[in-house]
Amino acid sequence: MPAQEVPGLGDSPGARGTARTTTTDPHGPTTAHARGGPATAWAELLRLPALFTVPGDALAGAAATGVRPGPRTLLAIGSSLCLYEAGMALNDWADRAEDAVERPHRPLPSGRIRPAAALTAAGALTGAGLALAAGAGRPALAVAAPLAATVWAYDLALKHTPAGPAAMAAARGLDLLLGAAATGGGTRAALPSAALLGSHTLAVTAVSRRETTGGSALAPLAALATTGVLTRLVTHRRTRLPAGRRAAAAPGLPGPGPAGALATALGAAYAATAARPYFHATLNPSPPLTQRAVGGGIRATIPLQAALAARSGGTVTSLLVAALAPAGRMFARRAGMRKVSIT
Repeated sequence: MPAQEVPGLGDSPGARGTARTTTTDPHGPTTAHARGGPATAWAELLRLPALFTVPGDALAGAAATGVRPGPRTLLAIGSSLCLYEAGMALNDWADRAEDAVERPHRPLPSGRIRPAAALTAAGALTGAGLALAAGAGRPALAVAAPLAATVWAYDLALKHTPAGPAAMAAARGLDLLLGAAATGGGTRAALPSAALLGSHTLAVTAVSRRETTGGSALAPLAALATTGVLTRLVTHRRTRLPAGRRAAAAPGLPGPGPAGALATALGAAYAATAARPYFHATLNPSPPLTQRAVGGGIRATIPLQAALAARSGGTVTSLLVAALAPAGRMFARRAGMRKVSIT
């Protein structure tokens, strides 16, 4: 997906004055990064910790279909990961002139990776993502193709325009639908979940556009309101179970039972992760607090994905998605890449 610096899809929400999810520190590289070799440079370019926010899209989409995840779901996850990383590489290639002034420590302006290599990687990863989607079936490829087009359009043309946040939101929504198409052969049942995840992404991306300058309380206030609405929809709205689960539980989720209780708990975790930093940024929209708001919004993506899976009755799937959050934090600590940006 488009590149987002996460504290992502390609840029699937985070910041350079625009939404961007990345693993870079705006104040400069760490000592480990400065001394690292090619592997470290590519890990920084591809913002590896952000990858933990990606599998939950396809898994939430699969849960919405009511079909048990299988090999095609794994292919969809692989496709999502490739397209996400394509967006990360393309993002830095497109922003290489800007980074030379504002972020000279980044892999391209610092000379650790050649621009041609980053562009080649973006193309190769896009091709790999489309190939994996094709392996999951025609319905999956039919979603992956516009997803790839959205990633490239965002990074090359839309990022710095008013359409940027909407493009980022569309990328996340399409990524969720990719999991549904690969698993169940269709996307209709997953459209509500895609809309909710896309709304969250839109809000985070809008906040991230002022991440380096601050000064606007409107975006974090809107994001705070969006978080409240999404939390209520995920935890309280009664929705018809996917066809594959109607025999196992009464229609209507969340509701009594493990899935309903889990959706409520995960929805609360989502709200707790996102709401507080949004509130602080609303009161004081300084760059540091705005950056914290973006980071909170990105971290909240995983509990939201898990809540959406639980809301669809996918209890095991939701627990698997929720486990990605601590795994991502552990990986970031060990890799020495604790800061990730959305754009």
